[in-house]
Amino acid sequence: MNISVIGAGTCDKDTYAIAEHIGKLIAHKGAVLVTGGLGGVMEAASKGAKETGGTVIGLLPGFSKKDANAYVTIPVITGLSHARNVIVVRSADAVIAVAGEYGTLSEIAIALKLGKPVIGLNTWENIEGVVKADNADDAVARAFELAGKSM
Repeated sequence: MNISVIGAGTCDKDTYAIAEHIGKLIAHKGAVLVTGGLGGVMEAASKGAKETGGTVIGLLPGFSKKDANAYVTIPVITGLSHARNVIVVRSADAVIAVAGEYGTLSEIAIALKLGKPVIGLNTWENIEGVVKADNADDAVARAFELAGKSM
């Protein structure tokens, strides 16, 4: 199972800690983590997953593996800039959005359009189809539950 974590490219310590915990839980449950491979929420989730022994796929927007955060185990060079957002969500069985701005909003919209389950935590409010989570544990539990139904 693949779970994508999307969100803010830069974030505060609290958001980082939430995303890191999400990454740990995803790896602990045996899923592969997919992110955009850069900083902020992507780095935090990657750190949590890698430090728990998980696999982290980073779908990079540019042309160099060097752009990947230190916790990506499989960097994928796309050269697609923001268009890689489609691949990030298409690769997922479920998507967890943590905080974020317009890039995250685009990924949420693409995921919903593709029929992927989207779980939101401290992210865009009032988007029909996004399942609101109360905390990191709730977000991951819902992602696994909904991913199983969509497979």
